Amino acid sequence: MDTVEKPHKSAALPLALAYAALIVYASLYPFADWRDQGIAPWAYLSAPWPKYWTGFDFAINVGGYVPFGFLCALAVLRTRRTAGVGGAVLRASVAGAAIAFAMETLQSYLPVRIPSNVDLGLNTAGAVLGAVLAVGLERLGAVAHWGRARSQWFIEDSRGALVLLALWPFALLFPAAVTFGLGQVFERLEVAISEWLLDTPFIDWLPVRQFELEPLVPAVELLCVMLGALVPCLLSYLVARTVVQRAVLLPLIFLAGFAASALSAALSYGPAHAWAWLDLPVQVGMAAALIAGVLLVAAPRRLCAALLLVGLVLQLSLLNQAPESAYFAQTLATWEQGRFIRFHGLAQWLGWLWPFAVLAYVVAALSRRGRLAA
Repeated sequence: MDTVEKPHKSAALPLALAYAALIVYASLYPFADWRDQGIAPWAYLSAPWPKYWTGFDFAINVGGYVPFGFLCALAVLRTRRTAGVGGAVLRASVAGAAIAFAMETLQSYLPVRIPSNVDLGLNTAGAVLGAVLAVGLERLGAVAHWGRARSQWFIEDSRGALVLLALWPFALLFPAAVTFGLGQVFERLEVAISEWLLDTPFIDWLPVRQFELEPLVPAVELLCVMLGALVPCLLSYLVARTVVQRAVLLPLIFLAGFAASALSAALSYGPAHAWAWLDLPVQVGMAAALIAGVLLVAAPRRLCAALLLVGLVLQLSLLNQAPESAYFAQTLATWEQGRFIRFHGLAQWLGWLWPFAVLAYVVAALSRRGRLAA
């Protein structure tokens, strides 16, 4: 009897889906004032090419779809080996063209968006380019090398943790009121729910907050920084195979978080202020997280998972009892309405949801017998 090869659980597939969600958000933002223009939504396909075009437009439309095509082709190569390199390029290209066509067509109903056949062509070209790049790396043996390295470094069912670790630096790009303080959503969520229920009978159902949100004192800020830096380290400990590999991952994770925070500050306040976030509480918090990471480098996986859950819940509780400062709100307005609008969706939603995704992942991992065996 012929045996069927079990599909490999590649991190490329969930990353491709996450990137597709980013494309939808960036293409249809702000999701408001939808209207019917009285013409076919695909009429832009036969429209004349625009007279004015910039290098930035070209780069953003091609480059924005290269990662999607790359991840789609990689997912096919890792999960459907019988498809071959040609099948991987074809499937990734079709997926890129389909989502680009859907986004341009839906933009026909948005007053602030202008659908374009040139955008569609460049988006598709970007997906094709990304797919060809993935196939090229496959031919060079880079994909197989990564598969062997992943098997040597990480436990078998590590896909979810690796995806979360890969997304963590991107989540830090959206400016946070507290360094490494992801998941501070209470105040914004409260305002959003109030606006949704305004002028409806359900507004009276909304509980009235009995306390005012108070700014974090330096000691609590230090604790939040420490926990925010330690959580991804503990997450890597859950899937690393050996103590030596944990010791290697620890400084790499710190370096990624450090670089992402500096880049976020440079984008928000200007390159001259790239290190403005590195004040005394942040320095002490990062040092404390590094010491804790070293002390826990040989801890059993289940202990790391338990400490991760406790630390993450404590950090979320502390962060969501503090308000966003007026200066920080002004920074967010720069991202949401200014030149960072194309990066706004990915960074903002990752910053909000990343901690809760980690909570869900760790709880699910603990619930499966033997998955986090020491």
